[in-house]
Amino acid sequence: MNPDPGPASSASGRRTGGRRTGTRPRRLTARMRLTLSYTLFAVTAGVLCLAVVYVGMRYVPNYPLTSSNPRYRSDAPSRQEILRSLLTASGYALTLLTAVGLVGGWLIAGRVLRPLQDITRAAHRAAGGALEHRIALTGPRDEFTDLSDAFDEMLARLQHSFEAQQRFAANASHELRTPLAITRTMLQVAAADPAGQDWGRLVSRLQDTNQRGIEISEALLQLADLGHAPPDLAPTDLATATGEALAAVRDEARTLGVTLTADLRPAPTTGNPVLLRQAAVNLLHNALRHNLPTGGRVTVATGADPERPGRVRLTVANTGPQLTAEAVATFTEPFLRGRGRTAETDPARRGHGLGLAIVAAVTDAHHGALHLAPEPAGGLRVTLDLPGLPGLPGSR
Repeated sequence: MNPDPGPASSASGRRTGGRRTGTRPRRLTARMRLTLSYTLFAVTAGVLCLAVVYVGMRYVPNYPLTSSNPRYRSDAPSRQEILRSLLTASGYALTLLTAVGLVGGWLIAGRVLRPLQDITRAAHRAAGGALEHRIALTGPRDEFTDLSDAFDEMLARLQHSFEAQQRFAANASHELRTPLAITRTMLQVAAADPAGQDWGRLVSRLQDTNQRGIEISEALLQLADLGHAPPDLAPTDLATATGEALAAVRDEARTLGVTLTADLRPAPTTGNPVLLRQAAVNLLHNALRHNLPTGGRVTVATGADPERPGRVRLTVANTGPQLTAEAVATFTEPFLRGRGRTAETDPARRGHGLGLAIVAAVTDAHHGALHLAPEPAGGLRVTLDLPGLPGLPGSR
């Protein structure tokens, strides 16, 4: 049996960037390396300058020089004496240049690398869970401000994604708990008074509640599958997938009294037929269930996008209550229904609040765009925009 490695071993075994901190080789800090680089550059430049002077001094005559004025008889120094004096002065100058280079390089490197320290502190805070912190580096634009802005943008995206995940987990827990709580209540009431129960009605309500839980679980699994792996894409026609979706919802439209109008023109694209059909079904279900109580209409159209060449689109428009742009902007959030987070009392019009969220995930997986806009007379218009595939054989 292996002994407990203890806290020290556990700490040394933690990974940083996919590498064990205990095995990471130690080296000089970036500030020290920059300081030595500045100093080496300064000393090298000084040596080169002195070398040029030294070479130039070799052209001085190698004999004692005398003054041109006959009244001065003292001899001038020879070339060898001048070179010795030059070398002595050069040694002192290079020593002073090295000291100045080290001190100045250390100060300059610290000033240059100061933004990196701010970014490092922000990274440590983000690793500890403080995603709301921003670097907000000031000053003119350079490599450090670009890195700071990119890091702040990454933190904003991470914070938004983390908050969305938290809301999703809380909403999913609530939605899955509701059918179970309803089932438990009905069973407790039936157990307390078995003789006074309408067993047929009780079984029907239990089946309805159980089916609702199954639908929510399946929708959650679809979202999870879309988030884990990219779908298999192949040439297909968005009009074909939409036609199959229309055939699947015609009975529901007839039951709800909603008129379906379709204009399916060829819309060749590269996608997954199953996912595109599911997206169309979800859009149609949403349009049918959030419609007028009587006399509602749903219009479906596919074809090339006249505003964006090389793109195809699916448009689903429905009548219904007046909507605001602010409310429509939140419709792709999971578990948000047309009436907010309150479930519809009519079972025929009830949804689980994941339909448009799944459509948004399918659209992202196909590198498309999803546009939602309120209709002026009431209702909603949804446009699913995808990259086109010209010349697809078999387009309707």
